[in-house]
Amino acid sequence: MNGHGSKRKVIVIVGPTAVGKTDLSLYLAGQLNSEIVSADSRYLYRGMDIGTAKPPREILEKIPHHLINVATPDEIWSLGKFLDEVNEAIEAIHRKGKLPILVGGTGQYIRAILKGWNPPAIAPDPLLRSKLENWLKQYNPQEIRKKLAILDPELAQIIDAKNMRRVIRAFEVMYKSGKRYSTLRQAHEPKYEFFVIGLILPREILYRRVDERIDNMIEAGFIDEVRQLMQNGYTRDLPSFSAIGYREIMDVLDNKMTLEEAITIMRRKTRTLIRRQANWFRADDPQIHWFNATESYEAFVLQSIKEWLYSE
Repeated sequence: MNGHGSKRKVIVIVGPTAVGKTDLSLYLAGQLNSEIVSADSRYLYRGMDIGTAKPPREILEKIPHHLINVATPDEIWSLGKFLDEVNEAIEAIHRKGKLPILVGGTGQYIRAILKGWNPPAIAPDPLLRSKLENWLKQYNPQEIRKKLAILDPELAQIIDAKNMRRVIRAFEVMYKSGKRYSTLRQAHEPKYEFFVIGLILPREILYRRVDERIDNMIEAGFIDEVRQLMQNGYTRDLPSFSAIGYREIMDVLDNKMTLEEAITIMRRKTRTLIRRQANWFRADDPQIHWFNATESYEAFVLQSIKEWLYSE
C-alpha cells in the first residue's frame, strides 16, 4: 500500500467536531485494509466514553483502533508522548502491510504529525509553572495572546489562549531554552507521505448535529458515566476533564447548576471549539483535500485516495 513513492503512506482525516470523521474512517478502513489511529486527546482515557463520543465497543472490536482507552483519566500525556505512541502505531500497521488512517479533531496533535514536530525534551519545572500560573491569572486570553506574540508570533496565532496548561508549558519551554516554542518543534522532515482529507459542512448543520449529539449523550447515560468517574476518586482539576461536558455534569451532580444550564454551556463551548478548529485546518491549506461531507460523498474520497496510492 505504498504506491511508488519512497515514503510510506498515511491517510489523515481532519475537520471540526460532528462533521463525520469517525464514520468516514470506518468506511475507508473497510475498503482499504486499514487500521485506525486516533488523534483525539479525549479518546485516550478509559471510562470516558459517552461524553467523548467514542466509537462504540462493537466497532472498536471489529476494526483495529490504536490510542483509544490507553490511559486512566489521571494520566497526563505530553505532546511528545503522544507523538512517540502515534509513530509506534503507524510503524506497527505498516509492518502488517496495512494502510494507517489517522483521524481526530485535536488540531495540535494532527499538526505535530504533519509538520514533523520534535517537541522539546524539557522536563517540567513545578516551581516555575506555579509562578507562571500566578502571573497569568491576572490576564484575560486576549492579553495572554499578546504577551505570547511578543516572544513567539507564530505560536500566538494558533494556540488556544484559554488552555492554561498549554500556555504555561509554552512559556516554560521558552524560558528554559531561550528559544521560540514554534521553532523548537519543527526539527525534522515528516517521516511519511500524507493524504490529508478535510471534511466541511455548513456551520448551522454542525451546530444542529452538536445539539443532537449532546441530547443523545444525556440519554445514553452520560450523567452515570461522570458519577462513576467521581466515585472512582477522579477530581475535576484533572486535564482530562477539560473535555467539554465533564466538569459541567460534575457541577450538576454537586447541585451547583441544573442539567438544562449544563447543556446550554456544553452547546456553547462546543460551538466555540468548532470555530477554533477552523484555525488549525484552514480552507486555503494546500496540503488538505477538502470534501463537503454531504450525502454519498465517501465514494469520491475513496477514488481520490486510490488515485494517490497508485499514481506514478
